[in-house]
Amino acid sequence: MAYTTINKPTDYFNTKLYTGDGTSSRAITGVGFQPDWVWVKGRSSTYYHGLWDVVRTNKSVLYTNATDAEDTTTAGTLTSFDSDGFTLPNVSGGFVNNSGTTYASWNWLASNTTASNTDGSITSSVSANTTSGFSIVSYTGNGSAGATIGHGLGAIPDMITVKNRSTSSTNWRSIFPNMVLGGASNGADYNLNFNTTNPWNDGTEFNDTMPTSSVFTLGTAGDVNTNGDNYIAYCWKNIKGYSKIGSYTGNGNADGTFVYTGFKPAFVMFKNSTTGSTNWHIVDNKRDTFNIVDKLLLPNTNGAEITQSALDLTSNGFKIRVTNGFVNTSGDNYIYMAFAEHPFVSSTGTPTTAR
Repeated sequence: MAYTTINKPTDYFNTKLYTGDGTSSRAITGVGFQPDWVWVKGRSSTYYHGLWDVVRTNKSVLYTNATDAEDTTTAGTLTSFDSDGFTLPNVSGGFVNNSGTTYASWNWLASNTTASNTDGSITSSVSANTTSGFSIVSYTGNGSAGATIGHGLGAIPDMITVKNRSTSSTNWRSIFPNMVLGGASNGADYNLNFNTTNPWNDGTEFNDTMPTSSVFTLGTAGDVNTNGDNYIAYCWKNIKGYSKIGSYTGNGNADGTFVYTGFKPAFVMFKNSTTGSTNWHIVDNKRDTFNIVDKLLLPNTNGAEITQSALDLTSNGFKIRVTNGFVNTSGDNYIYMAFAEHPFVSSTGTPTTAR
């Protein structure tokens, strides 16, 4: 699969901020495309992080900061994915439209369609965008070690995140196949819990088997493969000028590590994978319009937005600016996922500008 530079990243990812008005079935517009994956968090509240996608046809919500099964109640069901955004659940107020609460929504485009994928031993339902390197995958577990799931990307993913939709008390599980870290034998050996502060875990959720360009492999753990349970997986492949999933090592210095992404970031999520009791963090270019970036939302908690200096977003990556352990402990490894505002230099030779 050939991947090329994306010159206009906002065609595939965009952050949309809004303020709740308490009305029912409210349309949020200005995303710029019809999203297939929507993530909403109340900035000024302690509401849960809510995730919706086009593949789960019931449009129910999953919570990144919880081990809950998907919430199929009216209050948790997205009304629709629209041509320029999305329509919130058809209830007054709720956790995504409380009057006066400020919100951030992060929006991704997959294919706007869903197709059956028979590449694996378990048939999956997939919405895949090979241009932007993103796929949404639904499957039903069979409880057998070595079961495989088609992901539709046509290349080995750089990150796969799986959540059990049917059963509560199950963790989000994320692997980073193209990174061999933490003493792992390969990139599918160790994983991170998206909903906890834990460091790398040496687990068998992905059968210690590297994904291929067509499938990823499951073990028998309930978090990823209980017989009869339904699951959702989100898969990403690095795309030049648009996305980068990687790692850096902290130096414990206020003149912190510079991380080259090849684009001006619009969104960065990062986590200390070495040391426990450290949160995941998200920054973006809409909540912070100048450096130093200091407005942080924490995917593994329901906490409101915090203000704490973290990093600069530059024309070609990001630069750590503090010594805090959550972003820059000397010698610790940090995982990050970044999406672009603009490529550093487009395929036509147009450079981006600094903030």
